This record gives sequence, structure tokens and C-alpha cells, in this order.
Amino acid sequence: MRTVFGKFLGALGRDVRTAVDEIGEDVRAVQERDPAAGSKLEIVTSYAGLHALWLHRLAHKLNDLGVPVVPRWVSQFNRFLTGIEIHPGAKIGEGLFIDHGAGVVIGETAEIGDNVTMYQGVTLGGTGKESGKRHPTVGDNVVFGAGAKVLGAVTIGDNAKVGAGSVVVTDVPKNSTVVGNPGRPVLLRGQRVGIPDIDYRHLPDPVAEAIKCLVARIVEMEQELDEIHPERKGKRQEAVRQTQEMLAELMAYDAGAGI
Repeated sequence: MRTVFGKFLGALGRDVRTAVDEIGEDVRAVQERDPAAGSKLEIVTSYAGLHALWLHRLAHKLNDLGVPVVPRWVSQFNRFLTGIEIHPGAKIGEGLFIDHGAGVVIGETAEIGDNVTMYQGVTLGGTGKESGKRHPTVGDNVVFGAGAKVLGAVTIGDNAKVGAGSVVVTDVPKNSTVVGNPGRPVLLRGQRVGIPDIDYRHLPDPVAEAIKCLVARIVEMEQELDEIHPERKGKRQEAVRQTQEMLAELMAYDAGAGI
């Protein structure tokens, strides 16, 4: 009996030490990635994303042990307390930082790697009533902007960035930025993300880029027509001027206005 009791206490002690270490890593993740973070006391007591993560670990542990109903109760209490809903079955790596967090939803079969950052309103959801793996798999060092939706059993590669409001329904390559609805990946020479660095003023806009190319080609064709038919030049000058003004406006979208 003493041997069994001793093993139980030893296992409990290891679990407690592990939990303390994890909490320390969670706090460090906040300090590294949130410039508004204050003291450790403030972080531990005031960050809903941390509270949601800690409660999820409890629910996930109970779920793995096969405890019925209780994991979902913990999950729902977590949602009530923090506004963040994480299914007990979701697998979450180290260093997840949920900033603000209101409205974040993470589905049952979602798998999240290490050092992932999420802002408010992010959804890692399914697309229907299919069974089995039906939620996203997220690599390491991924950043999700506010309101991003990733739906279905898609894979988000390491170091990817998902822009605010994007709706992603297909796989995302490593080291890329995704924008729009549906999400369009724009390949970049990405680097490992330390402090999240999505620059919302300069996210690429594939639609704007395509329109700029079309307008530029139209301007070139009009100029070629003027050269071939000089008599048309006077009539076309005004149209060319207007088109060039339109192109200049579209070029201004590079500053972040978007379409």
C-alpha cells in the first residue's frame, strides 16, 4: 500500500511540476509577444487567453482519461468565463498566445503546433457533419489575424500568417501570407515569427495586383493604337489620361487601402 501511495504522490508531484513549468512558459510567451504586457501578476490574473488555455489543459486531460461529460462541462465553463471555446479534444502545442480572445473557437479535431498566436474572433472550425478529422492542422509559429476563419481539415504550414478577416478553406504553404475570402496565399520568404508582425497596412492584395496589370496593359494598347493611327491620337488622349489617373489610384492601394 505504501508503495502504491508513494507512486501516486510521485506522479502527482511530477504533474504539479510540469504544470508550474507550463504556466511559466505561458507567461513568458505573453511577455515576448504582447507589448502591452505588464508584470507577471497582471498577466496571470488578467489574460483571458491564458485562463482559457489552462482550463483547456484540464479538460483535455480528463478527455484523454475517458472521463464522460465532465470535460465538456469544463469547456463550457471555460467559454462562459473567458469567451473562448476550445473543444476538449483539440490538441494544442506549447506557447499558444490568444490575445484578447473574445469569440475564438477551436474545434474537436484541431491540432495546433508551437508558438502560435491568435487574435480575437479566430475560428478553427469544420465545414459540415463529416466524421473523423474535420478541423485544421496548424504548424509552428503561425499568426492568425483578428476574425480569421480556417475551415475544414486543411493544413496551415509553419511560419504562415493569416490576415484579419480571411476565410481559408484550402491548405496554406509554409512561409506565406494569406488574405481575402476565399483566402489566397501570397508566397513570401518568411522567417520564424517571434513578436507577431502582420503589418495590416501592407498585406498583399492579389485582386488589386491583377487589376493593376490589366489597366497597365490597356494603357499600353491605347498608346500603340495612337502610334498606328495618328488621326485617333487627339480623340484618345482624354481617355488615356483618365485611364492613367485610374491606374494611379490603383497604385495607391499599395499603401494598404486594398480593394
